[in-house]
Amino acid sequence: MTITKLLRSTFAVTILASVTACGASSAPAASGGTPTRSGSAETHRSANPEPATAVMPDVVGGNAGRAQEQMSSEIDMIFEDASAQDRPVDGPAEWKICNSKPDPNQQITHFPVVFDVVRVSESCEDTVSE
Repeated sequence: MTITKLLRSTFAVTILASVTACGASSAPAASGGTPTRSGSAETHRSANPEPATAVMPDVVGGNAGRAQEQMSSEIDMIFEDASAQDRPVDGPAEWKICNSKPDPNQQITHFPVVFDVVRVSESCEDTVSE
C-alpha cells in the first residue's frame, strides 16, 4: 500500500468519524464554493465556513492537488507559494506541500487551512521560513 493510499484512507476515516459524531444528515451538502484567487493563493470557500471537527492529516511532502482532492469540500483551503517568489498557485497538482497550518495531526479549529507549497521540481528546504 502506498503512502498516498494510506493517507487517503486515514483522512477519509477521520472525516467520516467526525461527521458521524456531529450527527450530520446523509443529504449531500450544497456546494457553494468556487475557487478564487487572492494574490499568491488559491482559496476554496465553502457555503458553511464553520470549523470542521477534524484533525489535519499529515500531507507534508505530498502533492497539493491530491491533498485538495482528499480534503472535504466543506473546508476552506489556501495554497501559498513558500518560496520568496510570491507566485500564484493556479494548479495545485503542479505543487508539493512543505508545511500546513494547522500542523499535521492537530485539530482544525479555524479557517482557512493554509498549505505552504513549492513547485514539484523544487525543494522545500529552499523555502522562506516564517
